[in-house]
Formats: sequence, C-alpha cells, structure tokens
Amino acid sequence: MRGAWAEALACRYLLKKGYTLLGRNRRTPYGEIDLWMQDGPVYVAVEVKQRRSAAFGTPLEALTPAKYQRIYRSVLHLLGRDDAPVRFEAVLVYGTKERYRLEHLHLEP
Repeated sequence: MRGAWAEALACRYLLKKGYTLLGRNRRTPYGEIDLWMQDGPVYVAVEVKQRRSAAFGTPLEALTPAKYQRIYRSVLHLLGRDDAPVRFEAVLVYGTKERYRLEHLHLEP
C-alpha cells in the first residue's frame, strides 16, 4: 500500500484532535471509507489523499464529485439510516514521509 503512511499520519493527527477511530478502510458495496471516525456524537467519514508532487494533480483535485458520492453512499450503508449526524472530511498530504504538509478540510454535503 503506497499511501499507507499518509493514512497513518492522518489517523494520528485526528486522534490527537480528540476523534475516535471506528475503522480503517471500511469497504462497502459502494466504495471504501479510508478512516471511519467519531467526533463526539458525530460520525466522520475521512478521505485521505496524498501526492508527492502536483505532476498528476493535487490531492484536492482527486476529490471528485463521483468520489464524494461513493463516500456518501458508503456512509449510508454503514449507518443503515440517514438521520445520524455525519460529517465528511478530507486530510490532504502533500509531499513524502520525510517532508510533508498536511491540510484538513471539512467538506460540505
């Protein structure tokens, strides 16, 4: 897994912010949620994107509407209902293990 280090970095970052980890790489018929977390009473689906350079686009550019839709459907599948408080977030990692910059975004549904 090439980006496993970025996912681990993002997980540590969010745990330090007080989030609780519910699962990693949660697969559903609709796709995968990289980090399935909880922040107080709110469930949080976190997409982690990492790029060493912008040669093939930035991590933010990789968050397409289609990707967001797959995450949304996956969340509904995991919860089994649509009335639970849910937030969608992304942790973008620019660079390499040795030298990186992290950006944390709250995404709008």
